[in-house]
Amino acid sequence: MKLDSSIWTNELIEVPIYVGNKNSNSFWEANLHPEEELCMQPSLEQRASFIRRKYKKRKYKKVLEGLNTQEELNKALCATVVLPDILQTMALVFSGADVMCATGDPQYSTPYLLAQKAGQRLQMEFLYHNKLSGVCAAVLYLVRRWCTMEGGFLSYYENEKNALPIGRVDVSDVVSLAINNTENITETGPVFTFELYLRFQRVLVFGAETSDAQQDWTHAIAKLNARADALLRLDSELIGRLRYKEGHDLYHWRMGWFALVGSELYFCSGDIDEEEGVLQLKRLQELTVSTHMEGDEKIQVLLMVESGRTVYIHGIAKQDFALWHSSIQLAAGTDGMALGNQQMNKNDVPIIVDSCIAFVTQYGLCYEGIYQKNGDPGRVAQLLQDFTKNARVVKLRAQDHRLEDITDTLKSFLSHSEDALLAKELYPFWISALDEQDEKVRVQKYSSYIQSLPKVNRSTLGALLQHLYRIQRCSHINQMNTQNLACVFSSCLFQTEGHTAQETRVVEDLINNYIQLFSVSEEQVRQMEKENSFITRWKDTRVNKSFRTSMRSDELAISTLEMKGMEVKAQDLWTTFEVIENGEMERPLHYKEKILEQVLEWSSLEDPSSAFLLIKKYSDKLKDFIKGEQLKFKDGSSKLLLGNKFQDRYLVLQDKKLLLYKDIKYLCSPGALQQSPVYQFRFFTVAFHISSVCFLSMPLQMK
Repeated sequence: MKLDSSIWTNELIEVPIYVGNKNSNSFWEANLHPEEELCMQPSLEQRASFIRRKYKKRKYKKVLEGLNTQEELNKALCATVVLPDILQTMALVFSGADVMCATGDPQYSTPYLLAQKAGQRLQMEFLYHNKLSGVCAAVLYLVRRWCTMEGGFLSYYENEKNALPIGRVDVSDVVSLAINNTENITETGPVFTFELYLRFQRVLVFGAETSDAQQDWTHAIAKLNARADALLRLDSELIGRLRYKEGHDLYHWRMGWFALVGSELYFCSGDIDEEEGVLQLKRLQELTVSTHMEGDEKIQVLLMVESGRTVYIHGIAKQDFALWHSSIQLAAGTDGMALGNQQMNKNDVPIIVDSCIAFVTQYGLCYEGIYQKNGDPGRVAQLLQDFTKNARVVKLRAQDHRLEDITDTLKSFLSHSEDALLAKELYPFWISALDEQDEKVRVQKYSSYIQSLPKVNRSTLGALLQHLYRIQRCSHINQMNTQNLACVFSSCLFQTEGHTAQETRVVEDLINNYIQLFSVSEEQVRQMEKENSFITRWKDTRVNKSFRTSMRSDELAISTLEMKGMEVKAQDLWTTFEVIENGEMERPLHYKEKILEQVLEWSSLEDPSSAFLLIKKYSDKLKDFIKGEQLKFKDGSSKLLLGNKFQDRYLVLQDKKLLLYKDIKYLCSPGALQQSPVYQFRFFTVAFHISSVCFLSMPLQMK
């Protein structure tokens, strides 16, 4: 018998194996008296009765000492899920701990997210399949009820013969509808469940006997409750109402309808003339939770940023927010080793590939034998695990990571992804293209094969070939010509054992003809050459004895002063300035800014030689520094009445704060700086580190 891999994941199989029947019964039968044990050959009725007493009524379960309140159980659960002891987690959950309880950590607001942070895969699987056990009876022990839908109410009866309902739900009180697409096995047979999250901290679970019946019920409930008809047509696993605000109006919360479909989050306000929005969760650049004050109430808010679009959401109740947060976090994460299931950058390139390429380009372009030297297997395995857990939070730094480890991480990922970058089914076509003696004909064939690749494969191949093209353009320094690179990468791209001469020739062709295959413009080629030139030129800088490619602006200032033998007084403030346009404009660099990264930006200037770095001292005390000037300001919103135009504002820079006033008249009376500004920005570094503020239309000059 073959297990359905869409349901029986490796982790789901591992959980019962890890717990084991003996360990499980040490909890469920801890207080089972001999006279209540099941006889040797029980009837079906006796077995069913025993199962109900054991699991549903939990009559024989172990009593956990010292955990007498809900708060104590929840606290113990949060402490346990970060450890591998699933048996203890099971004991806590089935003793009443709430799987959806608040952890007190805004970033990891549920026990599931705590387990994810700690990398406890089996804990995550157990919690996911028992996510409602803290608020209702376990899904496996649903009580059979006769249900009807009428007049906007879902009513349930003892059986079909009873005229009076034992309970009913006003469908307008349903804030979220979660659909479980996996089959649950109960003592009466399989059921397909769905959960209703109600406005007042209540959750109800219903189960249908078939997936079609489940779909009929969920569509009926959602249709009665929703004005967003477009979302109802989606095959979503989670649909509901949330309060939200987005980029064009960050000042007012609106009620909207959201639907989660795979890794896509659809949303709309329900207004007839408003278009439906969608966030690609795998492409999120930021996913964070913070606590906001709404009047006297503290609320948790989830921030999502994708391709320049910013959306804030918060729930109507704590439980539905926890549900959406954990579901979005799961959908936005890495799911296996397939290329299409990775966390992506805005160009649909897996972040792991993009990060490794960026690091090697910056720090390895001049490194002899790059990609030929092996890294440490332990560090490479750890890096792969970190990227798999959450690629967005992995930051590759020269002071923390070795170049050989990064190159091996990239090669290992490409070699072991579930789908080969060049697609295994296309292997004979790639090889047969070599029969063409005319290179132009071969390139045409390669181009057609590239167009037939899945989108993620195509974009990732383009990013990788651009990177390898850059490296071979510096082969006079790094000794890695096209053939050497093709020998290294052919087995990675085809996922074959070793490399054959034919595979190497194909990859060599792809690197050499990258410009034609991906229609790269002359301007883009010139830009690459400029950037390569800047990186390689740093070898000849006058401060090369003390310069490191990872050096920050504060380190450069200190190192330069030491090199010059200058005496620095304790009260002196020195920093590095970027000067462009032959001194026309200058700005102080943030003390953490990487020098090389900033210098690479000069390659986009019309005359890169007009830019330079300057180390100089501030003569004034920062606490007394005040600068005011009339400037143009725009907050980025698209208010119709304002026409999305820049507004005249008077800006004052004073003591780590940037204040925006409507008019200079606000500053004409005594104590004017105590007047309420239109905007106020606080900087948590010293005032001259203002370079990170993106809305300033011109660099700030300080002499």
